[in-house]
Amino acid sequence: MARPKLYIVDGSVLPEVFIKVCLAKEYLETGEARTVAEAVGMADISRSAFYKYKDAVSPLRDMKRDQMVSLSVMTRDRPGALSSVLNIFAGGGANILTINQSIPVNGVGMVTISFIMEGEMQSVEMFRAALEALPDVVRVEILSGSVR
Repeated sequence: MARPKLYIVDGSVLPEVFIKVCLAKEYLETGEARTVAEAVGMADISRSAFYKYKDAVSPLRDMKRDQMVSLSVMTRDRPGALSSVLNIFAGGGANILTINQSIPVNGVGMVTISFIMEGEMQSVEMFRAALEALPDVVRVEILSGSVR
């Protein structure tokens, strides 16, 4: 089977049905609609149009998942340490997908954060440097993701 050709096209020039299919998919993914019938009703398209295009049309945001990054951050066991770490992500405009925190042992705890870079900080190294500058951060390791 041949690889499909992919295009990036400004949404303003797409047929309205493509935009509405994406909207219906979003309603389903966010839980605003529980069924396809409900989603297509909210998006004002037919079920046949939805099924015809649902696998072929996606917003660019969905394609950014390959830019997901995971960091391991070791912090001192102090009040506010995790909050200051999360503030770096909020200030950098990152979209945090998951946070996994271990119970602190010997005065330090480990936090694994997976996120998508979206804001001002455009590289993993910028996030790493900002985190390492925090007084309660002991170490930061890049677990996965591109260093762009």
